[in-house]
Amino acid sequence: MQLKEEDRFIEILTGSYCVLDLAKITGNAEFIELDLGCGKGSFTTKLAERYPDRAVLAADVMIGRLRKLVKRNQRAGVANITALRVEAQLLVSRFLPDNGLDRLHLLCPDPWPKERHRGHRLVTADFATQLRRVLKLGGVLHFSSDDVPYRDSVERILDGCGLFERDDSAIADIADIKTDFEELWLSTGKDVRHYAYRALPVNFDSPGH
Repeated sequence: MQLKEEDRFIEILTGSYCVLDLAKITGNAEFIELDLGCGKGSFTTKLAERYPDRAVLAADVMIGRLRKLVKRNQRAGVANITALRVEAQLLVSRFLPDNGLDRLHLLCPDPWPKERHRGHRLVTADFATQLRRVLKLGGVLHFSSDDVPYRDSVERILDGCGLFERDDSAIADIADIKTDFEELWLSTGKDVRHYAYRALPVNFDSPGH
């Protein structure tokens, strides 16, 4: 892979799986948000602009998308975003520490609609456990999708796992901020819906977790 100037501003997480020092990465920010699968990052940049006192992590596996995000941030003078090149499942299950995030955005992930591909879907019962692990108590999981079967599946998982409680008011402050994919789907007449869940108390050392 040919390196570009923007790559100096992208943390590439590869090799051994060591837990990230979020305090070091975010400068001890009191509030940390993660845009998981940020794409080109229009949502991420607008979020960071709205909350300049917060640290925003932008994660995607596609280096080209992250380069565009870095360029946009530089043009806009946004300095509170850290770009991470990493696969979403690895970031959540291996790199992130327990109870580190205040809000996690998982917006319009690939629904893998074909029956034979559904095993590739990101949100499963096991992944929900990892999402709860990395969120602080009361932290917010923000999910959106245009795909009705996937939305229904995620709702069943999150409503039934005992790790979260529904609280859509937790994303009212950013209801006007759209991802690139959401803008695309809305322009074609698709219905994109958003859900928010707060992290409940849980003991991950107890049987069953």
